[in-house]
Amino acid sequence: MSLDHDTRITWLGHAAFLIVTPGGKRFIVDPWLTENPACPDDMKDVGRVDAILVTHGHFDHSGDAVGLAQASSCPVLGTVELCTLLGLRGVQDTIGFNLGGTVTVAGVKVTMVKAEHTSSLDGESGPVYAGVPVGYVIELENRFKIYHAGDTGLFGDMTLIGELYEPDLALLPIGDHYTMGPLHGARACRMLGVSHAVPMHFGTFPALVQSADSFVEATGEIDGLTVHVLEPGETLD
Repeated sequence: MSLDHDTRITWLGHAAFLIVTPGGKRFIVDPWLTENPACPDDMKDVGRVDAILVTHGHFDHSGDAVGLAQASSCPVLGTVELCTLLGLRGVQDTIGFNLGGTVTVAGVKVTMVKAEHTSSLDGESGPVYAGVPVGYVIELENRFKIYHAGDTGLFGDMTLIGELYEPDLALLPIGDHYTMGPLHGARACRMLGVSHAVPMHFGTFPALVQSADSFVEATGEIDGLTVHVLEPGETLD
């Protein structure tokens, strides 16, 4: 499967992606690896990364953020509240920002955008508020733009994200139950106006949609869109 933009994107299962930029920087989004049943065993250790992006606090998105940040001596990006909590749990370098903000890390621009979901970390007495859930628009050195939606339902401002940031590729949850399902994911593609889409957040748990077939069918008539259905561990480049 080809993007033809000097970029390598590897799906590590669920919502975790390793992005290798045209400049050779390694970014990981939502690093849940060691306990992720969908992540191939030989990819649970991704080696050193240059930055970690976390969309929200739930264990299946932040589970390996602390350990990976410590091993890589790299920053973790997220909301101010989430970064504060991760700092208390051992992350030395955090970049806490908020909706609409843009930061530059290792030559890559990262903009935080809205998502519709919840966010918490596990605490001793139950869930601990971890700020709002978010998505990211990641602009690489060659101006190729990737939108990682995080966990989200469909929302009207996806049209605005498309108009303002013009992402080329969308990484979209389609598993239903906790996020939008295949039909809403297809509608998101139309609203965003992307040329490429990769479905995620499906098949990991019994409660989720188990395949991307319905998403592929629902997006079949969208002009100019290529859907890339990856297997966990597969790379799009």
